[in-house]
Amino acid sequence: MVAPSPQLHRLASDLGIATSYYDTLGRHLEVSADTLVSVLGAMGIDGSTPEAAEAAIEKRKDDAWLRVLPYVVVMRRSQDRVINVHVPDGHAITVTVVLDGGQVRSTDQVDNWEPPRVIDGVAIGEASFRLPVGLPLGYHRVRAEGDGRSVWAPMIVVPDRLELPERTWGPMAQLYSVRSEASWGIGDLGDLRTLVDWSAERGAGYVLTNPMHAAEPTVPQEASPYLPTSRRFGNPVYLRIEDIPEYATLARAQHARIAQSRREVKDDPRTWERIDRNLVWPAKMTALRVVHEAERTPEREEAYRRYRFEQEEGLVHFARWMALATTYGADWRLWDPPLRDVHSAELDVWAAEHADEVEFQMWLQWLLDEQMDAVQTAATAAGMPIGVMGDLAVGVNEHGAETWANPELYARGVTVGAPPDPYNMNGQNWSQPPMRPDQLARQGYAPFRALVGTLLRHTGGLRVDHVIGLFRLWWIPEGRAATEGTYVYYDHEAMVGVLTLEAHRAGAVIVGEDLGTVEPYVRDYLRDRGVLGTSILWWEKNHEGRPLEPEWYREACLASATTHDLAPTAGYLQMAHVKLRQELGVLTEPVEEVLATEEHEQKLFLDACRDRGLLPGDFRLFTPGQLEARRLRAAQLVGGPAGAASGVPQDAAAGDPPTAAAPAGQSAVDRPAVEPIDQGALQRAVEALYRYLVQSRARLVNVALTDLVGDTRIQNQPGTAWEYPNWCIPLSGPDGEPVLLEDALATTRAEALAAVLRGE
Repeated sequence: MVAPSPQLHRLASDLGIATSYYDTLGRHLEVSADTLVSVLGAMGIDGSTPEAAEAAIEKRKDDAWLRVLPYVVVMRRSQDRVINVHVPDGHAITVTVVLDGGQVRSTDQVDNWEPPRVIDGVAIGEASFRLPVGLPLGYHRVRAEGDGRSVWAPMIVVPDRLELPERTWGPMAQLYSVRSEASWGIGDLGDLRTLVDWSAERGAGYVLTNPMHAAEPTVPQEASPYLPTSRRFGNPVYLRIEDIPEYATLARAQHARIAQSRREVKDDPRTWERIDRNLVWPAKMTALRVVHEAERTPEREEAYRRYRFEQEEGLVHFARWMALATTYGADWRLWDPPLRDVHSAELDVWAAEHADEVEFQMWLQWLLDEQMDAVQTAATAAGMPIGVMGDLAVGVNEHGAETWANPELYARGVTVGAPPDPYNMNGQNWSQPPMRPDQLARQGYAPFRALVGTLLRHTGGLRVDHVIGLFRLWWIPEGRAATEGTYVYYDHEAMVGVLTLEAHRAGAVIVGEDLGTVEPYVRDYLRDRGVLGTSILWWEKNHEGRPLEPEWYREACLASATTHDLAPTAGYLQMAHVKLRQELGVLTEPVEEVLATEEHEQKLFLDACRDRGLLPGDFRLFTPGQLEARRLRAAQLVGGPAGAASGVPQDAAAGDPPTAAAPAGQSAVDRPAVEPIDQGALQRAVEALYRYLVQSRARLVNVALTDLVGDTRIQNQPGTAWEYPNWCIPLSGPDGEPVLLEDALATTRAEALAAVLRGE
C-alpha cells in the first residue's frame, strides 16, 4: 500500500475524508493513497500528485476568502454563533439577519485579527459578526451589505433538542408483506389503515412501516425498499385503488374489469407464495390509468392543484423522470444525451409532448399523499400519540430519479457501504452513490430539507436507517473491494439540525437506527438532541456479558426483540436463522459452533426472564434430546447444499420439518427448517422476552408484526441477493403458510402479545 504524501493527507483531512480509522477489532488502519485520490476525484478534486494536492489546498482557501458569506449558516436556537465574512481589505460591511417573515435583526461585529489574504493581487480582509441568540426556529437569511451591493446566504435556526415522546408501544410491519382479502397481492395503504385501527384499539401509540419510497416504474422491479429511485416521493403500488374517490364514479363495466384484474393477481399462485411486484405493478397501473380518466370535482381539482404547488419543482422533476423511465427504461444513463440533462430545452419539448404521462405521475403522488393523510388522521383520531412512523433509507440507486434531477449532489465513481465487521469480514457494498457533503452545504441543505419535510407531511414519526450516515459514510471507489474504502464525514450539526427542525415543525418523533459500528459519542449526541436510538434485546449486554437489566436500558430509545434484518423471535428461538445461513453457505464458522453459541445466548436471556419471574423456574423451550437431535441433524448437512451429503430427504433437509414435504416448485431457502416444538411453550417464551422489554426504561417498545402472528420466516437475509427472496416473503403463520392480515390479527396469539405490550 502506497502511503499518502503529506499534502494528500492534509487535503483529505481538510475535506473530512478519513486518512485512518479504527476497525471493529480496535486496530488502527491507514487508508491508502489510491483510495484517497479516488475519493477526492469523486468530489471533483485532483489529488493525484503532491503538487496537485498542494494546489487544491490553496484553491480551497482562496475560494473560501472569495465568498463574502458562508454557503449556509446552521445554528441551534440558543447557540452563540460567530460567522466570518470577506470583503476587500479596509472596506466597510454590515451584516443583518432577515427572518422568514421579513423582520430584520442586527448583528454585532467582534474582533478578528486574521491578516488579509492576497488573491490575484487583491487583498481580501475578514470580519467577524456575532449572530443574535434566540432567533425563531425556521429558515431565514443572512444579508451582508457593502459597496452598494447585497449578498445573501440561507440561515437555518434549529431546535436545541426535541421533546421525547411519552412511553408507548407499537407494531413494526413490512407493509408489502401484509396482504388482505381486499388488496392486490401486496400490502397497501388500506391494509395499513386496518393495522392502525387494530393497534389503536389495543392501546398502541404508533405503527412503524418499512420505507415506502418510490421504485422504478418498470419491471423487473427492485424488491428492496432500501434501494429506491427516490426517497422523497412514494411508491404507487401501495395505493388502495378502491379508496380513490373517482373510483366510485366509474361505470359498472369498468368496476367489473378492475375487480377481475384484482382477483386474477391476488389469486395467482405466484403472488401467494411470494410478493411478486412484477405481476402486481402492471395490473395496478392499468387500473389506475382507468381511474385517472374519471372527472374530478372542482374541490378535488383544487386540492390537486394545491398539492402540485406545494411540492414545486421537485415533483415536476420526479414526474418527468418517471415518464421518461416508462418510455426508455429506468437507467437514465442510457437515454439520449439531451434527456439526461434536467435543464435542457429538448427535455422541455419532450415533457410537453408527453404532458399526459407526466401529469399522470404527479397525480399518483397526490393520491399517495391523500391516502397517507387519511391513515394518519385516523390514527390520531383514535388516540394514537404518534400514529404512522415512516422509515428513511440510507440512499438511492445510482441511476434513478434523484441522481438524474440533481447530479451535482451525488458523488460519482464511488458507492456507499460498510467496512468489515464480525458479521461480514469482506465488508459490504450497497451500490448507492453518496451525497457530497460539500454540495449539501452549497445547496443550503435544501434537498435534505425537502426530503425530510415531504416524509413528515402525514406521519407522526420517522425512523432513520443507519443514522450514523448523518455523521459519516463509508465510501468505496468503483472497482475496489469494500475493504478498500474510507469514511467521509458530514456536517452532523447541520444534518441533524435540519432533521430535528422538520420534526419540530411536524410535531414528529425521530428514531435513529444506531446499531452496529457507532462511536459512543454519536449516541450521546443524538440523545442530547432528542433523537431516540435503537436497542435490540439480544445485543443489550452489561459489563459482564449478561443480558442488560431492563432498568439500565436507555430511556431515549426504541427497544425491540428483532428487526427486519433478523429472524422473527419465534424463528430465532428455533434457530431458523442458523439453518438458513447454513443452507445458503454463508456461515463463517462450523454450524455446531454457531448453534452452541446461539443456544448459550438464548439461555442467558431466558434465564434472565426466569430470574424476574417472567417464566416458571422449570420452563424449558427444548428438551436436551431435542437440542442434541438438532446438533446431529446440522452436522449431517455439513459439506454441501442442504441434504446433498446426507440421507435426509432433500425437501426435509432444505426447508420443512421432516414430517412435511415442501410444496412443488418451492426452493429450499423459502422455508427454513424449524424443529417440532410445543407452540404453547414457544409463545410463552416470546411473551416473556417482550415482558422483559416492557419493564425497561425505553420510551418506545416495538413489536414486530411477525412476532404478533408467530411467523418464523426471515424477510431479509443480509449478505444475499438472488440466493434468497429478500423482501418478497409474505406475512405467514407459525406453520410457515402465508396468512391474510385479517386472519392474522384475529388470533389469540396476537391478542395475548398485545396485552403483554400494554403491560397486563
